[in-house]
Amino acid sequence: MKILNPLDICTSPDALLKATENPRHRAMIKNYRRHAMLEVSGRFEEVLGPGMLVDDPVYRIFESGKQLVLHGRAEVAAYYREFLASGATVFGPLEERMAVADWGLALESYFGCHLRGHELVALGVEVGNPDAFYQLNRWVCSFWPYDENCLLIGEHIYENFASREVHEINEDDFVTQELASALLNPLLDGPDPDWMTG
Repeated sequence: MKILNPLDICTSPDALLKATENPRHRAMIKNYRRHAMLEVSGRFEEVLGPGMLVDDPVYRIFESGKQLVLHGRAEVAAYYREFLASGATVFGPLEERMAVADWGLALESYFGCHLRGHELVALGVEVGNPDAFYQLNRWVCSFWPYDENCLLIGEHIYENFASREVHEINEDDFVTQELASALLNPLLDGPDPDWMTG
């Protein structure tokens, strides 16, 4: 089984950026890339910052067999606070396909997520040891529409709940929120590579 590496959150957008010349498409991919890194590094307040979202975003999230629709920045912010508290923010693609069009982005992702046993139990997932370290894998499709200014309109997330698999992993392979932040913060706060500036 492949073990999650938080840096892989950049693999698909980086590859697509290198193959894309359309300025609008590049702007949307860059927005998504930053958004994804901010989520995984736990910096959700910056997702709501300037140049990222429309004034009245709408999120449609279908996970764990449930539907959640969020309207506006306040509801999105509350969702992110709960998400951070759940411990489920350390995630990334184990494999992924990503496409861009004038309307936005589409992704099919096989995600891994690192959680302690007690965090999985709190999310309704049965595990053998609440103190152990786990990787939750599942297929997710997502669609990211953008407005005329290349600001995100919302996230439309669809989880294949039946694809979920829970694997106990070694503590040495477990990625904490602190480690994910340490890996991603230099990419978020440092200069963009030359190939991103075009």
